[in-house]
Amino acid sequence: MDDIRSGKIPASEELKLAMDYIEFKLSDADVFINAEKINKAVELIERYFEFKLLNWELFVLALVHCYYKSKDMVVFDEFLIVMGRGNGKNGFISPLIWYLTTHYHGVKGYNVDIVANNEEQAKTSFEDVYNVLEKTWAKSKKFFYKTKEIIRNVKTGSYIKFNTSNAKTKDGKRTACLVLDELHEYVDYSTINVFTRGFGKRKHSRIFKISTNGYVRGGVLDEELEMAEKVLTGEIKDLGLLPLIYKINSKEEAENPDMWVKANPSLPYFPELQKEMHKDFVKMKYQPHVYIDFMTKRMNFPTEDNYTAAVPWEKILATNKPIPYDKLKGLSCIGAVDYAQINDFCSVGLLLKYAGMRYWIEHTFVCHKALEMESRKIKFPVHEMADRRLITIVKDDFIKPEYLSQWFLDKAKDYHILDIVADDYRVSVLEEEFQKKGLPLHTTRSGPITHAKLAPMIEVMFADEKVAFGDNPTMRWYINNTYQELDAKGNTTYKKIEPLTRKTDGFFAFIHSLTKDGDLKEYTGTFRKLEVRTY
Repeated sequence: MDDIRSGKIPASEELKLAMDYIEFKLSDADVFINAEKINKAVELIERYFEFKLLNWELFVLALVHCYYKSKDMVVFDEFLIVMGRGNGKNGFISPLIWYLTTHYHGVKGYNVDIVANNEEQAKTSFEDVYNVLEKTWAKSKKFFYKTKEIIRNVKTGSYIKFNTSNAKTKDGKRTACLVLDELHEYVDYSTINVFTRGFGKRKHSRIFKISTNGYVRGGVLDEELEMAEKVLTGEIKDLGLLPLIYKINSKEEAENPDMWVKANPSLPYFPELQKEMHKDFVKMKYQPHVYIDFMTKRMNFPTEDNYTAAVPWEKILATNKPIPYDKLKGLSCIGAVDYAQINDFCSVGLLLKYAGMRYWIEHTFVCHKALEMESRKIKFPVHEMADRRLITIVKDDFIKPEYLSQWFLDKAKDYHILDIVADDYRVSVLEEEFQKKGLPLHTTRSGPITHAKLAPMIEVMFADEKVAFGDNPTMRWYINNTYQELDAKGNTTYKKIEPLTRKTDGFFAFIHSLTKDGDLKEYTGTFRKLEVRTY
């Protein structure tokens, strides 16, 4: 630990903090490290799996066997292990969970469930164990029963199973050890909640969350990393979580191969990994997509292509500022609609200016049909957002214009809606309904000319963190699904990254509203006139 903290072994700032945290936890006089079990685990794993455990693996194995003497409980019941691709996370987890099912671990019925977003990934660790048993079956058959779907230790009654992320098909389980593989692919906690429902009822229960970083922003991994930071900085105590985050801490470190070990602790021992990473390092100078993959998957340092990201992720996160509804009440605003597909997603919103900030109050309507297509699964927790009243799921076959008009009428009770703008693509569908309800509605140009004109303002307001959406994950998702395309003259056009499963409606509705930004007064907060209009 001292070599990591001193810098003798290059390590992330997060890992250095973890060393302090571990030392603090182990300084408790009630904590006992079971060296006998550690040594037995090492001996069994290296004998049956025929490889030498690396230093980081030995370190984790030791921490698994830390207990409170008075309560006979584990010190760390949750491990978050994040490191670069190719470092053998699964190769280590496989023998570890195998050992935990044996009588040497000492807990009967120590059931292990491996969960991943797809069957191939879920089976990775399971098949590692299965193949070792197959190879040593003459000896192993005395202790294990195996099929292609379950491995059971006959002496302890413990099993190893693999599971996919279709949470709807799962009942609560009596899991003692849960492995959540490639955490970056989880968009919400629905699957995790299924498997943790009956968790903790077995002695010495543990969760192992293992992952590289990924491209799903605002999902489970980002939330877990935020929690990890709070644990490592001491903001949260006694959670039982041990975060081990292997990553670089700046883009510049990616240019120095000596720093790659920060994200890749197995690198000194894996010649093939060294070869692959050096090849990627050369390629990324000429291929931007390789650069993004190298930074995200190899360095655990997610980054966007600076030439294509609509808004950097850290600036998207900065929009999570409270909306002062009490102070905004009665102010003038611009409404906007993005209604591209009547049987898909539709976003409505209000733009207000107050005390140097732009506030965007947004709501999304989703046609139920958009969520039922197997060929284009929406990778976003729509139902969770519906529970939070940020999304309305429409049970009709399409999103009727009256849903949108009613939303604006409800908002008109609190705000003075100067105008409502929409892209001319679908505005004809809305005109009759809005006219009937007495709501203003005008078209606005969308596309390269408008985007190029608005891009400097958009860039500045996000860079200066002068725009707020409240705690609206839907808006954050919309923006993160958008990229900017630059023409030869440097003009910007905002476009969808992927048109079917990654929606952008809220961001484009926001852009529509900005075309009328100049019509809004800049309220300072010192005086305002109540301007609510009843339509």
